[in-house]
Amino acid sequence: MIPEDVESFLSTTEEQEIVEAIRIAEDHTSGEIRVHIENTCNDNLEGRALQVFSVLKMHNTKDRNGVLIYVAVNDHKFGIYGDKGINDVVTKDFWDNTKLIIQNHFKNGQFKQGLVDGILHAGQQLKKHFPVQDNDINQLTNTISKG
Repeated sequence: MIPEDVESFLSTTEEQEIVEAIRIAEDHTSGEIRVHIENTCNDNLEGRALQVFSVLKMHNTKDRNGVLIYVAVNDHKFGIYGDKGINDVVTKDFWDNTKLIIQNHFKNGQFKQGLVDGILHAGQQLKKHFPVQDNDINQLTNTISKG
C-alpha cells in the first residue's frame, strides 16, 4: 500500500525504529544524520532538500558532516544530501549506492526498512571518515522532522 501523506508514511513504532537507527549510526561517528518527510517537493527535489538542510541548520556541524535523507511522500521521490565535509571524502558512487539500498526497499513498500538500511549504510562511511571523539556531543536531534 502506498502512503497518501506524511502521517500515514510511517507508524509511530516505525518512526521510533528509524530514530534508533540514527542513534546507532551516530554512536561511532561525529557525523550527524537527519530524516525529513513531507508531502511534496514541488518538482525540485535537489533544491528542496538543500532548503530543508539549511532550515534544519545541518550545515552547522563542526566537521560539515551532516547527512539529510529527504522524502517527498506524494511525489514518490527521495534524495540524500551530504554536507561538504562528507562529500569531500566519500567515493563518487557512495550516495548512488545508498540511494539504491533505500530505493530497493521503497519499491516493495518497505519504507521503514529502506530508511533504516540507508541510515546504517551512511553511518558506516561517517564512522570510517569521522570516528567518534572522546568529547563528541550529538550536535543535531535524531528525531524525524516533517513538513
